[in-house]
Amino acid sequence: MADIALEGISKKFGPNTALRGVDIDIKDGEFFVLLGQTGAGKTTTLRVIAGLEKPDTGRVMIEGQDATNWNAAERDVALVLQQYSLYPRLTVRGNLEFPLKSKTQNFTPEEINERVERAAETLQITRLLDRKVERLSGGEMQRVSIGRAIVRNPRVFLMDEPLSALDANLRDVLRVELKKLHHDLGATFVFVTHDQVEAMSMGDKIGVMNKGKLVQVGTPDEIYSKPLNTFVARSVGTPPMNLLDGKLEGDVAVIEAGGHRLPVNEPTAKDGQAVCFGIRPEDVVIAPDAPAKGRVFDVENHGVIKILTIEAGGEHIHATVSAQMKIGIDDPVNFGWKPEKVLFFDPQTGLNLGLS
Repeated sequence: MADIALEGISKKFGPNTALRGVDIDIKDGEFFVLLGQTGAGKTTTLRVIAGLEKPDTGRVMIEGQDATNWNAAERDVALVLQQYSLYPRLTVRGNLEFPLKSKTQNFTPEEINERVERAAETLQITRLLDRKVERLSGGEMQRVSIGRAIVRNPRVFLMDEPLSALDANLRDVLRVELKKLHHDLGATFVFVTHDQVEAMSMGDKIGVMNKGKLVQVGTPDEIYSKPLNTFVARSVGTPPMNLLDGKLEGDVAVIEAGGHRLPVNEPTAKDGQAVCFGIRPEDVVIAPDAPAKGRVFDVENHGVIKILTIEAGGEHIHATVSAQMKIGIDDPVNFGWKPEKVLFFDPQTGLNLGLS
């Protein structure tokens, strides 16, 4: 296995800048997730690690060695893509054996069989070994694709949106299986996704990317509870964090839309300062004696919870409540928030004032 470091990586494609001075430190055996929307630079970062793209500036370090000029084979990494990249006319066994039979490998037939059997057992596809790939489901094909990586026993597993083509239920199943696989192998995983649920549920560390820059790196809890700025704050959480412009008056937040006055604890802004107040939907409180008034604009029933959209002073504010709450569209509602959970952002830069 291996630790990986990217140092000042920049990359352009013609006039377009894909990466801008990216620094990442990925520990040996870590499950590291790159999270961002299309065009954020996630896949380019992965390809730079894999040796498929050479950076314009910066270094790629693998196990403390400068690997910037190493080719993909020298880096000994395995790449798993959204597209399965399997040979349809071969059986599952044939696909798993294929990377072990290249001219650069010197495995005996016994060693190849042992590796294939072990990978198949790990991924629970032993019963499929003699089946043609064209007869597999999407989930089975993705397992085989991952198996092709496992048989090589690489130093690093690189995964580019491997679950995005699957249906929701299957994604849930394979998320759990990939985490177990990571635990069993003790390998270094770098996983690219635009799905915040995948990132939060799978990553030991998450790197949030935006427009070629790495905005913040942290544990899922750090990214969720202590976002560096408003971009990160709205990148995780469903629904995303409520962001409300206003100003601070002592220990009271005065919300610009509607003039609502809500208490805050230990503010990290100055008295009288313009602030963007951030509050998670689960920390919005619905109660008859709450200080702010609004009306229910929408109700989404998610089984054990309901997500309310409250219209107040022209703003839409999301709140998570129990599914048992009896409430409907256009109902009047009193709301507040948990004062200790409020975050303070600079309305100009978007930076979290509590972290600056």
